[in-house]
Amino acid sequence: MRAQDMADDPLIHDPDGGLPRLAMIMARLRAPQDGCPWDIEQNFDSIAPYTIEEAYEVADAITRRDWDGLKGELGDLLFQSVYHAQMAAEAGLFTLDEVLRGIADKMVARHPHVFGDTVIDSAEAQTLAWEETKARERAAKAQTGVLDDVPVGHAGLTRAVKLQKRAARVGFDWPKVGQVVAKIAEEAQELTEAAPADQFEEYGDLLFVMANLARHLDIDPEAALRAANQKFTRRFKVIEASLAAEGRSPTDSDLAEMDALWNAAKAAEKNAERTTEKTAEKRPKP
Repeated sequence: MRAQDMADDPLIHDPDGGLPRLAMIMARLRAPQDGCPWDIEQNFDSIAPYTIEEAYEVADAITRRDWDGLKGELGDLLFQSVYHAQMAAEAGLFTLDEVLRGIADKMVARHPHVFGDTVIDSAEAQTLAWEETKARERAAKAQTGVLDDVPVGHAGLTRAVKLQKRAARVGFDWPKVGQVVAKIAEEAQELTEAAPADQFEEYGDLLFVMANLARHLDIDPEAALRAANQKFTRRFKVIEASLAAEGRSPTDSDLAEMDALWNAAKAAEKNAERTTEKTAEKRPKP
């Protein structure tokens, strides 16, 4: 279909057109002769960072409980899938329909307790069955190594946790949290004693063990770091606001004063949390 024919197709302007409408819009944007110049120039490598960014923006909207924003972010993320599928179709690799068929088939195959006659009565049992299914799939793909299909494109901390989970399944793991904490102390000491040329590697080792501690504590390290980032941003804004009330900015202050303002912001947050907890305790239970 010519680009102009696509542009004139009623589906493009149908608000209820759903996924087929989005796919046609994407094809129109990539039309070689009169599509969008920017979209035409893109490839898998150039779009991949946007895909990752959109996934993080979905997570951010959830963290902020911005449900209207989440609706838009999910649309942006869905568009990324359509974008990659369109480029794949142009290259003769696969189509959007094949992507949809593949994920639907996978979900049915991996949930035999829902779509078949297998009985699984707990989330823990489901996780074990899921991993067993994925192991069979890896074997069918001739991926025999324990770590073979852990994606390299994951965020660093997330990939570290996934690598460690795989290794733990075959017994390569510390059985106690205390051992992990001791290793963190060891790695921190090695970092402080490292020559400048070795600090990059030693710092990576320390982060890797920190990810391992998160796994043992059943904490998502990426979520924990995002929360820490938000807390830092929130408290630093209090510092800025306090100084602005006096007609000043952080550049007009010093570390001692800003540290005191930080501690005041921290104490205020803690008091607010305790007040909220007490109010919740006083509410009559239904």
